[in-house]
Amino acid sequence: MKSLTEYLWFCTKNKIEFVNITDEVEKLVKKSGVKEGLCLVNAMHITSSIFINDEEEGLKTDFKEWLEKLVPFSPEKYKHNLTGEDNAHSHLKRTIMGREIVAAITNGKLDFGPWEQIFYGEFDGQRKKRVLVKIIGE
Repeated sequence: MKSLTEYLWFCTKNKIEFVNITDEVEKLVKKSGVKEGLCLVNAMHITSSIFINDEEEGLKTDFKEWLEKLVPFSPEKYKHNLTGEDNAHSHLKRTIMGREIVAAITNGKLDFGPWEQIFYGEFDGQRKKRVLVKIIGE
């Protein structure tokens, strides 16, 4: 069995941002030499997310607006912020959007539907954070 472990690093310009990382993950799949297996992509910070969806600007705006309605930025609203933080909303948004994805690798490529892309979701950005990419298979 082959395996590859790599880390992607992000420091977004904005506090909330969605970054398409599909190309970087595909390069790592190729580097791994795995033809049949699995690829785990995991946000390694509690206020960031990994998810699969469509690459479309309107949809990314919809996600931001939807998340803000569900979990608004409001430093006085959340108990977590009594600790001196102001990012409770970021923790909750991450929980909604998810921690990781697992994608099949078939014939040496990510086995996706026609519109599927991998995104890094940042909810408390402007500082350095990492994402784990773990590839296993034969």
